[in-house]
Amino acid sequence: MTHKTGMGLVLGTALAVTMSLPAAAQGMDDLVAAAKAEGMLTTIALPHSWCNYGEVIARFKEKYPFLTVNELNPDAGSADELEAVRANKDNRGPQAPDVLDVGFSFGPVAKDEGLTQPYKVATWDTIPDSVKDPEGHWYGDYYGVLAFVVNRDLVDNVPQDWADLLKPEYANAVALAGDPRASNQAILGVMAAGLAMGGDPGRDSAEKGLEFFRKLNETGNFVPVIGKAGTLAQGATPIVIAWDYNGLSWRDELAGNPPLEIVVPKSGVLAGVYLQAISAYAPHPNAAKLWMEYLYSDEGQLLWLKGYCHPIRFNDMAARGVIPQQMLDALPPAAAYEKALFPTLDQLVANADVVKAGWDKVVGANVQ
Repeated sequence: MTHKTGMGLVLGTALAVTMSLPAAAQGMDDLVAAAKAEGMLTTIALPHSWCNYGEVIARFKEKYPFLTVNELNPDAGSADELEAVRANKDNRGPQAPDVLDVGFSFGPVAKDEGLTQPYKVATWDTIPDSVKDPEGHWYGDYYGVLAFVVNRDLVDNVPQDWADLLKPEYANAVALAGDPRASNQAILGVMAAGLAMGGDPGRDSAEKGLEFFRKLNETGNFVPVIGKAGTLAQGATPIVIAWDYNGLSWRDELAGNPPLEIVVPKSGVLAGVYLQAISAYAPHPNAAKLWMEYLYSDEGQLLWLKGYCHPIRFNDMAARGVIPQQMLDALPPAAAYEKALFPTLDQLVANADVVKAGWDKVVGANVQ
């Protein structure tokens, strides 16, 4: 799908005509006025510890104090987000999300189903072509790599690769950071395991990944609990398979109690891009566009980077020298990204279809 230059995505060039004018043409003043008249923005599935979303939302509210930000279900998965749009097509109330932040494979699904509307932000040219819909229905926002997040108080020998997780010493220790039947993060956790087991990206990685988790479950090492900072701290999930940026954020949140170690595995290094989109049924479409303009501005992109997420406009900002050095220094080593696989959209869709359909039958663990 993409090539790597250091830790950034290589930018494309071609643009397509959109059905919705960019904010620069529409006029930011007009957009702000229209958003002010709406008075609210409804988000969904944005945990404050994920990519520094807590500060992103706070800064957005400071910049546009006339908007109330209504936050729905912070712990929802990508499939839950699409279901919220479907369920609220005729609802203009506070349960209808305006904007979405979903895994890569969910964007085209949402567009094909008519769940999104097109909009191109002012910085559209600097978003790589390979991670945006030509019509503007969805576009990449940030990316990271999957890692093992380990509670050092409970795990003496920190696992370094996927095969290590099958060792008896990790009994009742390993969890995914989501339900693999609905969560993009968990679905790609299965894909990464499959890649480490020698699978090719797509259906093959899904099948081998499901087989890996079947073994992990049968040995008693898999914990069917959604892993997060709280479960790590409580000891319910001593090892969580999660995005590196989530692990780094949890490490900061827990501040050494317990100490966490974030390990990018030696094999099966998988990068994942998430997408933004505006609901086709957004009750507050102008507030949604203003939110997108903020997220894709330098300010918004740097706030994500502060949360250890590589913003999609990383290359553009690096070339212009607007990324503070201390932010670059806080990121995982560049080598972790240089060997990471960025799957194509077709590979992601094929993998997701097999994982969602096969998890219950092959693995049989009800993650919740």
